[in-house]
Amino acid sequence: MSITPQRTPNPNALKFGVGVDVGGPRSYVAANAADDPVAHELLRIDGVTAVFMTADFVTVSKAPEGDWSAIAPLVQTALELRYPNA
Repeated sequence: MSITPQRTPNPNALKFGVGVDVGGPRSYVAANAADDPVAHELLRIDGVTAVFMTADFVTVSKAPEGDWSAIAPLVQTALELRYPNA
């Protein structure tokens, strides 16, 4: 299964199914991102403001002025490296 973004009702959030258990539910912002290496890496991407992890998916939120065409491929690559069996 490849990791691909899925739209959510919130235009500033995308859901990425990773196909493996990521634990959770856990939410991260820059202030607590050091608690999880995946969240830390995702929050380093310019425009990402929050990460929610639960079950077999990760939801990434962006700033309203952020551009999904720039952010989503970086998130996808980061998740593919962290979850290579997805």
